[in-house]
Amino acid sequence: MSDDHRETSATVDLARSFGPVAEAYDRGRPSYPAEAVAWLAGGDAKVVLELAAGTGKLTRQLVDQGHAVFATEPDEAMLEVLRARVPEVSAKVAAAESLPANDRSVDVVVVGQAFHWFDHEAALSEAARVLKPGGHLALVWNSRDERIPWVRRLGDLLGRQDLDTSSAGHLVQSELFGFVEEATFKQWQEVNRETILDLARSRSSFAAMEPDEREHNLARVRAFYDDYGRGMDGMQIPYVTRCYRAVVVDPDDTGPAPDDEDPDGPVVSDGTDTDMLLIDFR
Repeated sequence: MSDDHRETSATVDLARSFGPVAEAYDRGRPSYPAEAVAWLAGGDAKVVLELAAGTGKLTRQLVDQGHAVFATEPDEAMLEVLRARVPEVSAKVAAAESLPANDRSVDVVVVGQAFHWFDHEAALSEAARVLKPGGHLALVWNSRDERIPWVRRLGDLLGRQDLDTSSAGHLVQSELFGFVEEATFKQWQEVNRETILDLARSRSSFAAMEPDEREHNLARVRAFYDDYGRGMDGMQIPYVTRCYRAVVVDPDDTGPAPDDEDPDGPVVSDGTDTDMLLIDFR
């Protein structure tokens, strides 16, 4: 077995470790700042396809901001929580590398806290295929702000996978997308003595541990909270939300539109027209 294949297999195994801790993930993980969600979508009333939607943390906010959202998630247990959290959304088990959507059928493809798990070449190709001309791909990660000493100590316990947004470099290098814009936003997550344990349980590294090792490390997290938390008042963890987006390159673009065409371009779908029917979410 090649080293590349071993690495890919290990990544897939970790990516699929969230199902058994889906409820803990939903309770323990932070959401996203509303301003960041608006920046990711890039405007009013879009048809949005969310990849690796997890338990619906980002999905809920996209819907609340008026977008017509379709969610995909490879783990059925995670998707079950999403369906309960955001019942109005059409959700389907699917991988980012094989999307259940027709060509040029969505305005935005968005990925929250998951792009690093993908086969990047295949996922970028699929995202480019399903985006309408002028549509864009958006990526987002919540990263703890470890400039604060006690937050660095928490990172020593939880691991620092969420601080690594380097996989966004695959989007920068892709010939399928144009210039990559970046933006950052700040937020605070309130946790207490129980939800900080859910935050730990939701880490792929914790989920992959043997039971005895996991309990030992959860005890260390609990002791940390007892040292640094404020009892019933909880603890506020600072995050930097890092966002990236890039417009898909249209292979059929032959230059500027003729003078007699509408300079404002086509009206973006708000989910009420027949473009919605192009997505195969039966």
